[in-house]
Amino acid sequence: MLRFMIVLLALLLAACATAPATRDPGQPRPLTILVSIDGFRSDYLTRGVTPQLSRLAAEGATGSMRPSFPSVTFPNHYTLVTGLHPDHHGIVGNRFVDPVLGGFTMASKETGFWDQAEPIWVTAEKAGLKAATMFWPGSETEIRGVRPSWWLPFDQAVSGDARVDRLLAWIDETPRPDFATLYFDTVDTAGHTFGPAAPETDRAVADVDMSIARLISGLKDRGLWETTTLVVVADHGMAATSLERVIYLDDLIDPARVTVLYAGALASIEPVAGHEAEVEAALVKRHPHGECWTRRTIPARFVLGSNPRVASIVCSADIGWLFAVRARPVTATGGAHGYDNAAPEMQALFIAHGPGIAQGVVLRDLDSVDVQPLLGRLLGIAVPAGDGRAADTLPAMRR
Repeated sequence: MLRFMIVLLALLLAACATAPATRDPGQPRPLTILVSIDGFRSDYLTRGVTPQLSRLAAEGATGSMRPSFPSVTFPNHYTLVTGLHPDHHGIVGNRFVDPVLGGFTMASKETGFWDQAEPIWVTAEKAGLKAATMFWPGSETEIRGVRPSWWLPFDQAVSGDARVDRLLAWIDETPRPDFATLYFDTVDTAGHTFGPAAPETDRAVADVDMSIARLISGLKDRGLWETTTLVVVADHGMAATSLERVIYLDDLIDPARVTVLYAGALASIEPVAGHEAEVEAALVKRHPHGECWTRRTIPARFVLGSNPRVASIVCSADIGWLFAVRARPVTATGGAHGYDNAAPEMQALFIAHGPGIAQGVVLRDLDSVDVQPLLGRLLGIAVPAGDGRAADTLPAMRR
């Protein structure tokens, strides 16, 4: 009987994760905004430079969030909006090769790269809601025949305040969006350039905090703040790197025997045809400051390896170390990500604040795959089943 009750409870929790929330038709239409601050490590919130974000965290729900592996930008942004690990949604790296479509880069817009999963803005539009995406990986592409009602191609030159103002202008339209995304990249850029502990990174964090304050002020001016839920996330954290902590793959294998698709905290490698056994023998093992696996032997906890887009050999450096090749040597370091997603340095920001969110809740064991089902509940729509767990975000919901 006890086992039966446990199973029943688990099923009920899973149902709650995706069941549409009920709404009072007499109330103003709620608005949900998903904000990403790229590279915002969870402990940046404790540095005393984020009065607005810290207030949102204190008044809502917060917690360190574990990214998916690899802990890099495009895979994790797509995880946040699909509820699937990269192995399951198909964006398995910032760069990879699809057996049919060929090479993917962060500029790739072809639908075929993206349609292994359904992002939340597509789910919202299909449910009759309006979505606006102020920059988000994948949002420039028609996915499963659907685009958000409002979107723009990514332009890094657009300032944080200008991004906020554009989103507010979309919110002024009739009918206005029900769901929106907003993306900031300056914290990640500063972390890469100067390192996570640098004062320049603190200034970037403070600047984004002021942009969040501008967004909130704009929502208050429009009488929307009391019916808006903000979900503020990051895709990954950041770790300090050094020119003294570089693993040159040339020292492990003849570079003529491999094609290095990606190198950094993570390396994606394809053996040259006919040299597979030689390359595996040289690389697939524990090295002094990193470890390499074949696609089929990547540790199960990383949830990576079943998708044919994953490279034949994947290497993960120890925290603070980088893989490189001498043809493209590391010449400057500050910070990097892409490491083991369980490392403290990789943990990402999560804050939820709004009328449906409980106050003063600290979430435990939160994963990036848990965000999409939470968004579904806030929007009152059923979302495709994903890899997240209902129990991870249900404590954030106001009862």
